[in-house]
Amino acid sequence: MNKNAKTWIAVIVVVIAAGVGLSSLFTEGGMISYVSFTEARAASGNVQVMGEILDTGSTYETETGAFTFYITDDKGDRMKVVYNGTKPGNFEQATSVVCIGNYSNDAFYAEKLLVKCPSKYQEEPVESGT
Repeated sequence: MNKNAKTWIAVIVVVIAAGVGLSSLFTEGGMISYVSFTEARAASGNVQVMGEILDTGSTYETETGAFTFYITDDKGDRMKVVYNGTKPGNFEQATSVVCIGNYSNDAFYAEKLLVKCPSKYQEEPVESGT
């Protein structure tokens, strides 16, 4: 095989790999956009919402494995979240949460949770030695 043929094969392989990579971002399970609570209630597929965790308490049902809690958005809209998985270990310290899933039967059914805790890496004020 000559050098030109090898170069063209390499280019074709790279183009195919890039196409497969890009297509996976825009298909189901790839990139999921953030939506408002109102948009989540109307969506037909998976979406991602972010909200502040309400202090109304959370529950975990051992029989069903359902972890339930409430979040609110910046407009004060409140939404019930049901997650069929174990309660995240740092949930009590979390201030907000990103939920990926879909809305049905008056609740958002999350497949994935990403809790957002206050940063322990925030810079603390430096005291002056005067």
